[in-house]
Amino acid sequence: MFSPRGTPGSGRRQTRAGGRKSLSTPTGLLFSPRRSALHARSTPARIQSHGTVEAVNFDVQTFGSSLPVKVMEALTMAEPDDQISVKIEETGWAWMVCGERLVIWKICQTAVAKLSVCKDLQLPPSEFAYSADLLSISSSNPLDSAPIQSICVLAVSPEGTARFWPSLAHEGSYVETSAELGENLCNFVAAVKGNSFIVSSYRGQLLRMTPDVSGKLQQRPLQQSQGMLSGIGRRVSSLFGRLAPPTDVTVHSVLWVAETGCLYTLSSGGLSKWEVDESSEQQVLSWSSISSLEESISDAIWGSEVNYEEIKAGVNVAYLDLQLSQEGLVVLAAAWHPADTPCLVYFCLVMLPDRAPLTSDEISVEVTKHNPAFQSEEEMHTTHLVVPRACRGAAYLYNEELVFTCSMTRGRGALPEERIAFSDPGDRLRGGGVCANLPVFFSQNSGLVAVVPRESASMLPEMMEDSLCSSLAGPGAEAAVMEVPKMDKVAQEDKIKLLKSAFLQFCRHDVIGAQAVMDELFPSELDGGEGAELDEVMAQISCDLVDDYPASDPRWAESVPDEGAGFPLTSLILLHQLEDKMKAHGLLIDFLNQMGLLERLTSTTVRSSPMATRLLLCEHAEKLTAAIVLKNHHAKHPEVVNPAIASALRKSNSDVPASLTPADVFFREVSGIASIFECLLEEEERVLKENPISSTKWAQIVIDTNNIIKDMLQAACQYRDSKSSFYRASETAAAEPEYIPWTASSGVRSVITHQHEVILKTVYPQADSELRNTLSEQLVALLNTYLSGYVDQLGSLNRATQTDRCSALEMEYTQRRSELLLPLLELGQYQWVSALAEKYGDFDILVQMCEQTDNQSRLQHYMTKFADQNFADFLFRWYMEKGKRGKLLSQPIAQHQQLAGFLQAHEHLSWLHDIHVHDYQSAHQTLHSQANMETRYFVKKKTLLALSKLTALASDMAEDTMQKQVDDIVEQERFLLHQETLPKQLLEEKQLNLDTMPLLSAHNLINLYICDDNRRANEYDFKKALDLLDYIDEEDAVDLEALKCEILCKALKRDNWSSADGNDNPVEAAKDSIFIRIIQKLIQEGVSLQTYLPDVRDLLQSEEMESLRARAGPCFEFVLRANYEHYLQEQM
Repeated sequence: MFSPRGTPGSGRRQTRAGGRKSLSTPTGLLFSPRRSALHARSTPARIQSHGTVEAVNFDVQTFGSSLPVKVMEALTMAEPDDQISVKIEETGWAWMVCGERLVIWKICQTAVAKLSVCKDLQLPPSEFAYSADLLSISSSNPLDSAPIQSICVLAVSPEGTARFWPSLAHEGSYVETSAELGENLCNFVAAVKGNSFIVSSYRGQLLRMTPDVSGKLQQRPLQQSQGMLSGIGRRVSSLFGRLAPPTDVTVHSVLWVAETGCLYTLSSGGLSKWEVDESSEQQVLSWSSISSLEESISDAIWGSEVNYEEIKAGVNVAYLDLQLSQEGLVVLAAAWHPADTPCLVYFCLVMLPDRAPLTSDEISVEVTKHNPAFQSEEEMHTTHLVVPRACRGAAYLYNEELVFTCSMTRGRGALPEERIAFSDPGDRLRGGGVCANLPVFFSQNSGLVAVVPRESASMLPEMMEDSLCSSLAGPGAEAAVMEVPKMDKVAQEDKIKLLKSAFLQFCRHDVIGAQAVMDELFPSELDGGEGAELDEVMAQISCDLVDDYPASDPRWAESVPDEGAGFPLTSLILLHQLEDKMKAHGLLIDFLNQMGLLERLTSTTVRSSPMATRLLLCEHAEKLTAAIVLKNHHAKHPEVVNPAIASALRKSNSDVPASLTPADVFFREVSGIASIFECLLEEEERVLKENPISSTKWAQIVIDTNNIIKDMLQAACQYRDSKSSFYRASETAAAEPEYIPWTASSGVRSVITHQHEVILKTVYPQADSELRNTLSEQLVALLNTYLSGYVDQLGSLNRATQTDRCSALEMEYTQRRSELLLPLLELGQYQWVSALAEKYGDFDILVQMCEQTDNQSRLQHYMTKFADQNFADFLFRWYMEKGKRGKLLSQPIAQHQQLAGFLQAHEHLSWLHDIHVHDYQSAHQTLHSQANMETRYFVKKKTLLALSKLTALASDMAEDTMQKQVDDIVEQERFLLHQETLPKQLLEEKQLNLDTMPLLSAHNLINLYICDDNRRANEYDFKKALDLLDYIDEEDAVDLEALKCEILCKALKRDNWSSADGNDNPVEAAKDSIFIRIIQKLIQEGVSLQTYLPDVRDLLQSEEMESLRARAGPCFEFVLRANYEHYLQEQM
């Protein structure tokens, strides 16, 4: 950017006296033209420390090798009024703008310069001064290792002329275009994904420039509206209130975060965020910063003043820079009150979580001690911010004259605040950034320098610092930092010692030295074996730390096995020893994080199973927390803890020297702290046996044991939850083994199960109400730990790839949860049961509790609270399984929709719900469907059809649709009538009952009607059999004519045709026969006998008629033929 950085401009230029170009701004500030006064020119000298810079807590050290010749040459040849600015990238690249000359080089971080990349490019002509922010580099490969051929460069002049070099290897090959920024001046260029660049103007236009296949630049705006801030507050919740009009917006910083693919802009109107992918982008956050943010800043500076409300109205705030830390976004702001005497500028660090929506409670403001006298707003905008993300909490403010060190956090380990002046003649800071996790600045006189905290400000507890030094140096040695040998063959013991040495350097703020040791010990290109070794070494060091001996305690002098291998503690008080170990462990995690080792850890073996190494480190801290709790209980209840400690030492075969107490020995080995639990139970059992129930000791031992176990486990779990972000695996990490916390190990679970039984079966029945409440509260706390362990264990499994293991563990968890909570429910401890069941989703217990207490309002509350977990479906299934269908169908109106959805899979009940809510059409459809599908039970089908017809008649269906449905039902009822009217004698003969008999087919009904067992069969029975022929489907593959012939033959056989012999009137002789009566009925119904009746010859020749022909003789054939002829003639 050109000077002054961050002030607004437009394309309209005015000419000042002397012919120099400038630009007026709405705030009255001026843009300097590209020629500006430069203090005495100088050429950088490469020295090992910046000796003329005085600092108390920091060293200003030369960073990397000598500057490339072209950089030195550009500085030497620069005109006195050429403006110089430098950009330093985390990828190890840097560039310097000197007038219209651009030099890009790769920083070599070793002391001896290797063959390095350095290119000299010519920028487009401009009437205004360039800055290093007006260009950027990109590559399809990671920049830190990209070959020079793959690196492209984009530089944009303040007026908007864009010059693009497709390959840094060819300085003379470039293309040019004009950035479409209107009349506004360009101030930032940032390389993003897809080899594309974001170009920003002072007034907020954002363009995306991307080279096409031919190498030409294509450009388009990020938004189609007036500017990047035009949509503030509409897409997401606004954090800060009112919005500045787009015409008042001035962009102060553009930040690209490659790891997350996010672009941020900081302006006078607020802060915006885009998610950027290879070819598109989307604005996801817009925060206006006018009200709440300025109020937080004002409150942090002047909030304690008596007349604060009056002061607040006159406070001015300017936003200067934006960076990203481990905790979130960091905004550098400056605040001043013109009425103050003297008027000071207060530089503040404003921390914001990188998410939305935000509340004012989430805004954190750290007011630095850098508060110079107010000169001008232009002067303020020359101050910038550097935040090394690997150094938690560290921040560096800088301008041309100084670096101000400060911290975003308070407390031990925070970076000291100090003003480091670069005041040598001709010296100026031309830029800054982060490289190799260090704050690096470009000094006019000394080139690249790093500001490194001195070793004297160690973060370790003082006594532990001294002990660690002596353990590493050995007896009688002075130096604490070991020299790193060649890494070809280093024994694991030596690696442990060297890593401890690097840890000590880190604690003394010698990050560079510590990093150098780590790079030698564990280079980033590890193979599988070396990666596993890193896990083993870190697991061993962490264990050494928590199990270390207090070597400076003279009572331990003869018991320390190897002083040189550990972290000897010097505190003589047990509690202080544990607290010192806790502090040291926290520093160890910071060390691993900043050295980049924590994310490289994989897994190690713990309790015979694999565990993520980072979680083992967390476990060590949890056990330290539990040990501190146990030590506090030891002071309160020595009569309980001392016997348990003695028992634990006996079991582990640990000797107790005469000079030490059992507690000294036990608390030294923190990794085995869980062994106390079983021993506490043994002591509890002994006291319960030896003392009568009426004794105060009898119940008190259970209460004390519960409290000790409960407090230890709660402290461990609380640490795990509160510090989870420190031990969280990266998003790109490989899948990890199943995680079983030590608080959920089989031993600890057995302890809690044992106490569950002791409390409820032994003590609770004998306790009064006050003691029962105490015991219940303790038991619930223990069960909470027990169940949370299962939740953590289940959460560590990948449900997509570990389906069988997930199912088995889920079943085990559900069973154990029910076994533990049900006894409490049976005792009426509803308050405690509901708390646990709600937290861990035991819906069965919740439903049982509501049923026992007849609390329907609570059930409705659960349906709402657990709607996303389908509580309602669970309740409905529970009612079904328990046979409580009345309650199922009497749900309140609010649950009708859910109940209807549930009953879709239970159609035999859903129609009842439909009737209840007067949805008769749905009830009819369900009943009709059920009736059509019913093929087993006659009575059920008949009932379903009847109900279906009733609901159809009651529904609001269209008349024609309803009539069609009713007709279909009537037809089915007509068929069922044939079964319903089977002769009673026949049913008795067949031992059938209409209420229980199955649904018969038409063929089966025919056989029943015409069978010989139907001894009282008459013409009606045979006519029904004939009618049933209409209900036989074609799919049944039945010969209907043959069946009809069989029915008529059976009817003929029912009469004694021999009586007709000798009668000269065959019609009169046969008129009372069943067959003739059937024919008469057919005639009455208008059936055409000619087509309906089979041929008489077919009847006579039927096998069924052989016996009748033999018995009745020729007379029968005569009579049958005569009647056939008569009735056929009669119908013609």
